[in-house]
Amino acid sequence: MASRYWVVSLPVKDSASSLWNRLQDQISKHSFDTPVYRFNIPNLRVGTLDSLLALSDDLLKSNSFVEGVSHKIRRQIEELERVSGVESNALTVDGVPVDSYLTRFVWDEAKYPTMSPLKEIVDSVQTQVAKIEDDLKVRAAEYNNIRSQLNAINRKQSGSLAVRDLSSLVKPEDIITSEHLVTLLAVVPKYSQKDWLSSYETLTNYVVPRSSKKLFEDNEYALYTVTLFGRAADNFRTSAREKGFQIRDFEYSPEAQESRKQELEKLVQDQESLRSSLLQWCYTSYGEVFSSWMHFCAVRIFAESILRYGLPPSFLSCVLAPSSKGEKKVRSIIEGLSDSANSKYWKPEEEGGGMGGLGGGDADAHPYVSFTINLS
Repeated sequence: MASRYWVVSLPVKDSASSLWNRLQDQISKHSFDTPVYRFNIPNLRVGTLDSLLALSDDLLKSNSFVEGVSHKIRRQIEELERVSGVESNALTVDGVPVDSYLTRFVWDEAKYPTMSPLKEIVDSVQTQVAKIEDDLKVRAAEYNNIRSQLNAINRKQSGSLAVRDLSSLVKPEDIITSEHLVTLLAVVPKYSQKDWLSSYETLTNYVVPRSSKKLFEDNEYALYTVTLFGRAADNFRTSAREKGFQIRDFEYSPEAQESRKQELEKLVQDQESLRSSLLQWCYTSYGEVFSSWMHFCAVRIFAESILRYGLPPSFLSCVLAPSSKGEKKVRSIIEGLSDSANSKYWKPEEEGGGMGGLGGGDADAHPYVSFTINLS
């Protein structure tokens, strides 16, 4: 599947079928690795020249918006699949792969009646795509909120002893709590363990001798218990902090530990449910947006062809997927078939053309209607 396509239209002098045959012949002879397809556009309602000119001003901006939403959804799909490690499914429109939908495009008369004014069709596309974008923001925010909560919990469980949840490291027998005695948990830098062991008994009065026990050690810190009289706890905290030891607030509670475990399990389930739901929604919505985008492209090629070639509408529209090395040759073939006496004016300024700035920096400025569709 190609990721980059050209949609072009050529003015028809005799018949569309003879021009189509000439295009196919030229491509097969000189750029045989370039697939070429008819892009079938129905007889749309032309309206007035003024309305077409007004519409053309909005077409480029509208196309950027619709294309942007399609890429947002595709990136969201890629992110969801990367996180879960599942294999990517093909992007489709009503079960048809997107490249096939593009190259075998058929106008949906039920969704976009051809008798509607072109601006009405464009507005309809924009409204639908804007609604899908809003839905994406809401759904993605809900999913990302759950992910953030889980990430915060995981950081607490896997971070350094200075910040992580200690409940999984402390057993009931490690804690002494009585009317007079309390057990504190000290986070000691690894390089300061000897200092801790030689000084903790003298940091304040009423510390139980030889009561400190190491429970856990990570790359930065060691976790120690210390038992002392409750009335001396505040003084001990202050003295410990002055020596670079951190006393962590901790209250052992089997009920709280079980509650945290259940909360974590529920968040994991909620995340998986939301991920699956969001992924399914993205696949469906991508198809809807892509279909809308192709209808928009049909309107765009129709409007720009009339503005370029005049009335009545008489042009051949097609889709090509040239390789990067064959682009220049394909451009030359199409230009030769465009039958334009003014081709030289459309060349870039560095090639001696006079219309280098016409497209406002648009690289698709040619003596025929052309624009690019990027699927990725």
